[in-house]
Amino acid sequence: MTVHDVPGAFNVRDVGGLPAEGGVTRDGALFRSGHLAHLTPEGRERLGAFGIRRIVDLRDEQERRYDPSHIDGLDVETVCLPMFAGSAASFFDDDLSLDDLYRALIVGSASRLVDVVRAVSAVQPVLVHCTVGKDRTGLSVALVLAAAGVDEDAVVADYARTETLLPAARNENVLRFLRARYPHARHLEDLATRSPAPTLRAVFDDLRLRYGGAVEYLRAHGLGDDEIADLRRALIV
Repeated sequence: MTVHDVPGAFNVRDVGGLPAEGGVTRDGALFRSGHLAHLTPEGRERLGAFGIRRIVDLRDEQERRYDPSHIDGLDVETVCLPMFAGSAASFFDDDLSLDDLYRALIVGSASRLVDVVRAVSAVQPVLVHCTVGKDRTGLSVALVLAAAGVDEDAVVADYARTETLLPAARNENVLRFLRARYPHARHLEDLATRSPAPTLRAVFDDLRLRYGGAVEYLRAHGLGDDEIADLRRALIV
């Protein structure tokens, strides 16, 4: 896993080098990040140097309209696969915990999570992002990696790394805004800034209990064995 300095974006990393069945994840194939709305010209140049051919944007329409990606001049296809029905602000309104949020995604966005796996499998290099690159991206990339046969401990470690990559100034500003808007919410800090390993472990444990595992969950919602094989050929070397 390599963290990249891309001016105007944060939490940008290549998930290559993770241990998997039969090898490791391929360098330069799958990237993840926060949004691309503040990319500088230098940031666009660096992103272009990765050779990315497809961007998978998990944000909803309101988020994309408010913070459009600044990727002008890059020869890249954008696939929009919003993870929420309606505004992403709803989970702050409802004061969801991270566990609640991920449970809602697993239950309510299963077909969309399968679509992410397919989008990653079909074209590389590919970048997956949402707003922060923490929850929707974290869960989606975790399932992609699990389907590719990546070691679960490595998947969890990649997910947990996000909170160490969020700029402190960004966290302070976001939390100040959210606390003013949702003064009685209990889960703001977790939702806005944290990616604790036990949260993703709980997701995998729940998928094992209900489906037999993460891959079986994806199969149950339409992902074919041939598609899993294609994903592994694309991501594992």
